[in-house]
Amino acid sequence: MILRHLEFLTALARERHFARAATACNVSQSTLSAGIKQMEESLGVLLVERGQRFVGLTPEGAKVLEWAQHVMTDFDGLQQNLTQMRRGLGGQLKIGAIPATLPMISLLTTPFAKRHPQATTVIRSLTSIEIQRGLDDFSLDIGVTYLDNEPLVRVRRLQLYMERYVLLTKQGEHLQDRKTISWSEAATYPLCLLTSDMQNRRILDMHFREAGAEVHAMIESNSLITLWSHLHFGHWSTIVPHSFLPLVGEMEGVRALALVEPDTTHAVGLVASDRDPLPPAARAFLDLAKEMNSKHEIAHTLE
Repeated sequence: MILRHLEFLTALARERHFARAATACNVSQSTLSAGIKQMEESLGVLLVERGQRFVGLTPEGAKVLEWAQHVMTDFDGLQQNLTQMRRGLGGQLKIGAIPATLPMISLLTTPFAKRHPQATTVIRSLTSIEIQRGLDDFSLDIGVTYLDNEPLVRVRRLQLYMERYVLLTKQGEHLQDRKTISWSEAATYPLCLLTSDMQNRRILDMHFREAGAEVHAMIESNSLITLWSHLHFGHWSTIVPHSFLPLVGEMEGVRALALVEPDTTHAVGLVASDRDPLPPAARAFLDLAKEMNSKHEIAHTLE
């Protein structure tokens, strides 16, 4: 077996299609199939259930896939370490962030890029479930997510700040002198909110229930930009984390009211696989975040 064959297997498991897996590995379909066949002959077991199309991995194939993911990740880490010894940290840092954290992610990635200019950072907007899956199969190095609600498993954690919630709504005379609004009153507004597969939405629904309110979002989306568009161009209201406010600043005709009764906060932070050694880029990113944490830079910026 060679590393290339392990790459073939991981690509096939990810793509679940021989032609797409071959394209992802920049080889012909026959080359990919032959490589996997060689692995099967070397190990003396069948790895792939074959039909007219890809069916799935055998139990033995699933076990080999686990090892392949570890080996490929460790090899990538070795390459990063060797590159770092010669000319500084390079390679790719793969981050998965829930949508609610995207407004603050640049507070970390910008100083990281300045410190490690040869490294490339790739940020994907994902659900917390997708982040867990990415950390488990090593397609992600770092997750940015909630730490205290539906927490991830098999991870190390670093808290960055406590998230609060605000209602954004059109300015009106009845709101002129107000700075807060109860969850139960907010439930009566025409709301556009994230979809229920997003952890932020599940948190909001939980707090509405705690307030004894039943919420009906007339517009739902998995895109915060879509919510922002409805707020800006229509007579809608939305609920966002307070971390959005420094990014967008004052919006003409829009009020931000802190949600109370109950007063709620949730911990937001970084998660990485609970394994050693971590890939060098992931370790460097966590080290930078710890430095910034010691100075309370992120929490102060978001206030």
